[in-house]
Amino acid sequence: MAHNLTVEYSMLLALATKAQKNAHAPYSNFHVGAAILDENAQHHGGCNVENAAYPLGQCAEAGAISAMIASGGKQIKQILIASPNNDFCPPCGGCRQKIAEFANAQTEVHLATQDGQIKTVKFETLLPLAFGFDKISED
Repeated sequence: MAHNLTVEYSMLLALATKAQKNAHAPYSNFHVGAAILDENAQHHGGCNVENAAYPLGQCAEAGAISAMIASGGKQIKQILIASPNNDFCPPCGGCRQKIAEFANAQTEVHLATQDGQIKTVKFETLLPLAFGFDKISED
């Protein structure tokens, strides 16, 4: 999807980039930032936090989701992931499932590289047939 650099996107990019600078990644040196726009037009940022007791670290997307929930947000309208290099950095499988909990098929996922490339996709392309609450049976 081609992307116009909107004011909203610029705000998400600035927040994700700021969070990215605070990432704790002494093991991988792979600093990632994420930012969310919620249903209340509030912005929430997060960064990856690694831990020597792998895999107890936390991804940037999970941090941003936690910040959203702590602030009272319940729905991801847009999410941006800032890569530490010039490659797109899509969410890992676990984060795709975490995003699915608070997003819908049409939620915009923006991927930003250090050299200014932007790729925007709908969430449904990242996690088709996502497992959600509607799949849980009360039988």
